[in-house]
Amino acid sequence: MTPLEAEIRARIEFEGPMSIADYMALCLTHPTHGYYTTSTPVGGRASSNRAGGDFITAPEISQMFGEMIGVWCMEVWDALGRPNPFVLAELGPGRGTLMADLLRVAKALPEFLECAQIHLVEISPSLAEQQSLTLSSAATNLKWVRDISALPDLPTILIGNEFLDALPFRQWVKLDGAWFERAIGITDNVLGFTISPNTLPVTELPSGHVLQAEGSVFETSGARESLIATLAEQLVHTQGAALFIDYGHLECGFGDTFQAVRDHAFASPLASPGKADLTNHVDFDPLLRLAEKAGCVVPKPVSQGEFLLNLGLLERAGNLGQSQATHVQESLQTAVERLAGPQQMGNLFKTMAFGAPRSLGERWPGFHGAP
Repeated sequence: MTPLEAEIRARIEFEGPMSIADYMALCLTHPTHGYYTTSTPVGGRASSNRAGGDFITAPEISQMFGEMIGVWCMEVWDALGRPNPFVLAELGPGRGTLMADLLRVAKALPEFLECAQIHLVEISPSLAEQQSLTLSSAATNLKWVRDISALPDLPTILIGNEFLDALPFRQWVKLDGAWFERAIGITDNVLGFTISPNTLPVTELPSGHVLQAEGSVFETSGARESLIATLAEQLVHTQGAALFIDYGHLECGFGDTFQAVRDHAFASPLASPGKADLTNHVDFDPLLRLAEKAGCVVPKPVSQGEFLLNLGLLERAGNLGQSQATHVQESLQTAVERLAGPQQMGNLFKTMAFGAPRSLGERWPGFHGAP
């Protein structure tokens, strides 16, 4: 039993079943035993052991991913009227690999780098230390903050890759026609799922909920919605834009997507609290509607594969592989397939953006334009 599990059990015994949102927040961000606050979860190119950590994110697969994000940021900065100064921020920067690749490709536009105030939004001391090492030769004007509320009141370009999926969420189970909250309790002396008396109003359910079978699961995330609503308001005020890439679905749906990853393999979400990454699939639909409600322009979201290909992923791979050995070209081809292939990350991961309407208009690189 981990120290965090002992603490969780004590709380359940005293307060009753715990919501999945509270459980997830404790497992990931507990100041002493939380997964993100005490470990270095991401493996890959920036790791001394390429297979280290518990999972690999897109920036660790190939430099081309971060470079395409850099292209997006530079084009958006130009569309915003080249503000000077402006904030370039990343939520949950992992090992700093994406930002390092972004800043390298941005050297092609020196004015962009000269105007940028780089902020890394990070709660993990170990990851912040790794980011500092990774980026020490890439930039000197780096600042770390723990929350978007600490970002300067300036035009802002913000990116978040595989960030939203790690924010706490709730599950609701259909029983006797109503939707009750799924919680975590203690059964036969082990952590297990149970049902709490809390119910979800039908007004918060998508159409078609009456057709769902008994036992169906619906997921909501107040933490995500709060973040997006706050960020959208900030971007309207400061005239900026945000880009999020994550795995999930573009239309509200039903199903249990709660999962844990440890040592590059799926694990039980209730096993070894604080020792595994916990996530669920992002429901982009309510987030996009919140951004629109705040006054942002929201281009039609696209898959990660389409987004990267629209930005020039194939052309970049061709340039990197030109005159290189066969094994290098094959490695680049494999990376392109992993990042953009429909059977790999290309379709599973979705890309959404939103931002200030007066400046961006219909100039949305990688997308099909404003709706």
